[in-house]
Amino acid sequence: MLISAFHGLATGAGLIIAIGAQNAFVLGQGLRREHPWVVAAICALCDWLLIGLGVLGLGRLIASQEGLMLAARLGGAAFLFWQAWLALRRLLKGDALAAGTGLKGSLRGVVLATLAVTLLNPQVYLDTLIMLGAIGAVQTSPLGFYLGAAVASFGWFFGLVAAAGWLAPRLASPLVWRVVDGLIATLLTAVALGLLAGI
Repeated sequence: MLISAFHGLATGAGLIIAIGAQNAFVLGQGLRREHPWVVAAICALCDWLLIGLGVLGLGRLIASQEGLMLAARLGGAAFLFWQAWLALRRLLKGDALAAGTGLKGSLRGVVLATLAVTLLNPQVYLDTLIMLGAIGAVQTSPLGFYLGAAVASFGWFFGLVAAAGWLAPRLASPLVWRVVDGLIATLLTAVALGLLAGI
């Protein structure tokens, strides 16, 4: 079980860290201090659920449904373009610095946005439900693999928020905030274009 848990930790960390759109969103919420711990918890819980379903075999079933994957790509691209536009608008209007001083977004809005950026991103399903699920299902201890991957997800998202919380007061320059939002907008747009290119 220990070896499987280590495999889950290493594989999970490699795939989860690579999901750019979700990480950019989590980092942005952390820097703006808009319910960042709630965002981290939702992302981790979604990962745990999807990885668990994948290990149980659901990932192979979903991967075979081309229509479902197409709808997920289109919906995910549309949402990512919208999030990129919001980041670009903050950059242009200079709202980013003010957003870092308090809870600008409502809890309900942040929860819905987090669920959307997580569940409308096909890359999340490919990495957690399908890839991690398929790898975990053939391990000596699927449960150990699942627990290792879950720890990787928890550590990454909460670590990302903690790092953002430490960085936020040190990024007081409006120029730095504009750069952050510019990078987020660029990354989200690139991921959205990548989803459309795969259709």
